[in-house]
Amino acid sequence: METKWKLEKPKNAMDAIPTYAPGTPQREQLLRELKRLKSQTEEVPLIINGKPVRTKEIKAIPCPHDHKHALGKVHYAGAAELKKAINAALDAHHDWAALDGYQRAAVFLRAADLLAGPRRIEHVAAIMANHSKTPFEAEIDLIELIDFWRLNAYYMQFIYEQQPDQFPGELNRFDWRPLEGFVLAIPPFNFYAIGGNLPTSPAIVGNVALWKPATSVAFSNYKIMQALMDAGLPEGVINFVPYDARKHGDAVLAHPALAGLHFTGSYDTFTFLWQEISRNLKKYRNFPRIVGETGGKDFIFVHPSADAQAVVANTVRGAFEYQGQKCSAASRIYVPQSLWKPIKDGLIKALAKFKCGPVDDLSVAMGAIISESAYQTIVAYLQHAKKQKKDYTILCGGGYEDAKGWFVEPTLIQTHKPDSKLICEEIFGPVLTAYVYPDNAYEETLKLCDRTSPYALTGAIFAQDRYAITKAEDILRFASGNFYINDKPTGAIVGRQPFGGARQSGTNDKAGFWLNVLRWMSPRAIKETLAPPTRWERPYLE
Repeated sequence: METKWKLEKPKNAMDAIPTYAPGTPQREQLLRELKRLKSQTEEVPLIINGKPVRTKEIKAIPCPHDHKHALGKVHYAGAAELKKAINAALDAHHDWAALDGYQRAAVFLRAADLLAGPRRIEHVAAIMANHSKTPFEAEIDLIELIDFWRLNAYYMQFIYEQQPDQFPGELNRFDWRPLEGFVLAIPPFNFYAIGGNLPTSPAIVGNVALWKPATSVAFSNYKIMQALMDAGLPEGVINFVPYDARKHGDAVLAHPALAGLHFTGSYDTFTFLWQEISRNLKKYRNFPRIVGETGGKDFIFVHPSADAQAVVANTVRGAFEYQGQKCSAASRIYVPQSLWKPIKDGLIKALAKFKCGPVDDLSVAMGAIISESAYQTIVAYLQHAKKQKKDYTILCGGGYEDAKGWFVEPTLIQTHKPDSKLICEEIFGPVLTAYVYPDNAYEETLKLCDRTSPYALTGAIFAQDRYAITKAEDILRFASGNFYINDKPTGAIVGRQPFGGARQSGTNDKAGFWLNVLRWMSPRAIKETLAPPTRWERPYLE
């Protein structure tokens, strides 16, 4: 592919994060935008072939910390709209796939600059209001999408530069094609950045996509779609189509042109989708690519040589920021008996200051749970812990209320049973379960940690002893796809900590790296012979 210009590797945008501290102009702008969002309810249409489409099926998008207020009303696609979206995508495929990759990159680089500049406050406020994130969490979510778009453009260029070996008398090259058909992108509620990355990482290398946003955050995801269109995304390349999968899933999953699934969400949903694709396998023109990241039961493991104060600070951030609604959030912690008291006391003291409430109050450290169903799931785990007193001791938190918003207190629980429900199952909320082990049982407890959960997404080891660190790296080698040493298990940065896990946590295709971009390409090897033979006979026949 002809190179029209060369992209330099971009730097991560984290260095430019506004503080929103009192007295800053950004804080005042943000508060004004949050106030504006609370004063209205915005319509969220489908976007098919670059045009808004409205239907009769409409669902409210509540604000999690003020669930009586609807941020938006989202239109739902039916079978007819999904058929129209698929046809629009397939019609756009040829011209988009044939476009020089650097021209495609320009669309996403412009969109990234819109988010980093004139759209920043609008999008940060939308994330805060729709996801119930604090300004810091909203900013890093926005920055992650900026990084995805800039680095995916660079990774596309890197892949195009990979070419086969040459030999005298022949010219060899790869035609780095996209997949043939359309990609279905199904992102989760918890990260705006994932919402924007799942349809665009395939699109940047020439694919076309259907984007099924999570209903609960269709408001913030629609803001991304608007930015992409304003940045020059051609009609039909990405079609924004919220729909009820139970009613209309077959309209997409059984279509012969389904070329790939890009998914982040629950294990149960992912396995269902994979089974449906398998059931329809003989209908497809190509074997669909399946890339998925599901859940996690992420751990922090503390060695007796660890710095207790560092453990406390990183555990609070890693377990309770964004209400623990991160697939990477720490959900279980293993602590040696010798450090249990300072760590326990430090966590209880810190969480006593961890203010929970509506995030438009900028003194709040933790917002609301995303939806009523998610709230009820977390509450059920807390009620279980309160009933099973022989297995659990609630050390702090454990409260919840849903009169205005879906709020759950940051909760620390000690279990006396290392295979109990709360230390094995994904809760996806601000609940951390601790298991205290004898100091002389370090290696044995590492093996216990490895076998406790079916997931393998993120994990962390805190230790000063280098042999202890290497021992943990060895025993926990397959227990997480992202492993942190003396750091919290959250906060992966695009390009620096490519993200993904194995076991029941997904296919580990590493979002935020060229490995993920590569999955959306289907190379054609081309050989040109410069002086073709004119006789068919081989020398041995003469």
